[in-house]
Amino acid sequence: MPRWRTRNPGGRARLPGAGRDPAPAPVRPRSTLGAVRTDLVNIRTGSRRVTDLTSQAAAFVADAGDGLLHVFVPHATAGVALFELGAGSDRDLDELLDRLLPRDDRYLHRHGSPGHGADHLLPVLVGPSVTVPVFGGRLALGTWQSIALVDTNVDNPERTVRFSFVAG
Repeated sequence: MPRWRTRNPGGRARLPGAGRDPAPAPVRPRSTLGAVRTDLVNIRTGSRRVTDLTSQAAAFVADAGDGLLHVFVPHATAGVALFELGAGSDRDLDELLDRLLPRDDRYLHRHGSPGHGADHLLPVLVGPSVTVPVFGGRLALGTWQSIALVDTNVDNPERTVRFSFVAG
């Protein structure tokens, strides 16, 4: 029996609270969110594992006002991360991924280049999306934060990134 039903002494199912005066429904304000604006951007990664998306994201929200930017990568072997770029962190990420996801024949998923099974495990570590607050058409990133596409799959050097903005 579903948890939301109880039995009364007569054995008939009733909803919890049945037979009592219902509490007034809370008044909920209408959403002030606007429509979603979205765009697909094609990225050529080549052999790079990390591609900075920050400038494309900033351009996408430049005249947007306040809201949320959602960055999504619709691929099974890529992810999006917020982290510092250009100070060695991208090389550190390369080294970390090599240790965590070695490129050898240990994986059951074996099509493609050697170690391609590791590419399919990357989204477990680096998720397919991030959401960033936007104020006055500017990304509300921390001082050293960048939006980065992380892609270890050398078999597919073309990626699509979806930028979506919800005004609020």
